[in-house]
Amino acid sequence: MAKKVLIVDDEPNIVTALEYLLAQSGYQVKVAQNGEEGLELVGSFAPDLVLLDVMMPRVNGYEVCRRIRERPEWQHVKIVMLSARGREVEVSKGLSLGADLYVVKPFSNTELVAQIGGLLAGT
Repeated sequence: MAKKVLIVDDEPNIVTALEYLLAQSGYQVKVAQNGEEGLELVGSFAPDLVLLDVMMPRVNGYEVCRRIRERPEWQHVKIVMLSARGREVEVSKGLSLGADLYVVKPFSNTELVAQIGGLLAGT
């Protein structure tokens, strides 16, 4: 069965490219445009991994990460945070909230897909 990836990002260019590459790599992909929608889809879509933008409308990525990690039934979900903010304090905050990986924009889409494959290989 294909692994499920949820992309939670409000930047159409990033979403379109990642959605295409992930689907081509055999993943089942869904997209949320904001943190609120992302949390709803974590519950209904049950992703194996969430690609989570930090700066989003309604609920930011840090809060989404925190809420995912506080739910025992979602502990298995891998979280990859994406952000243009790459200062050490932001990276530390994302990782301390439970992100498995923090990727600074701009990034290589193919490299990110490879990193996702590595994270999901053990699940």
